[in-house]
Amino acid sequence: MIKRFFIYGIAGWGIEIIWTGIGSLFDGDLRMMGYSNLWMFFIYGCAVFLEPIHHAIEHWHWFLRGALWVAIIWAIEYGSGWLLYSLLGVHPWYYTDGLSVNGFITLAYAPAWFIAGMVFERLHRMLDRYRIA
Repeated sequence: MIKRFFIYGIAGWGIEIIWTGIGSLFDGDLRMMGYSNLWMFFIYGCAVFLEPIHHAIEHWHWFLRGALWVAIIWAIEYGSGWLLYSLLGVHPWYYTDGLSVNGFITLAYAPAWFIAGMVFERLHRMLDRYRIA
């Protein structure tokens, strides 16, 4: 479980850094500076606790699974963002678009979270296949 926590944490960090780097390119920054923060490692690492959900829904149609992952990721994103803000007074992220909910989530990221859920499933299957504990 500890190994998987680290794998999910590092994978999440990597994906986020690539995502923000590409976003900076779209904003005109040719340096493509990607970023994250230390809190995100722990949040992404907690994906290990989603594995039982994946086992329970793995026979569902892919679209239903993806929709469920979006809802779960939004709940985690909102909850962890709210908790960090409430306890530490910090916003590890803060959405300002017209589709944001209290700055903690944005409905605009639904497609990205859908894909992230599908990527999580593939990573989880790979970890199971190679028996990485």
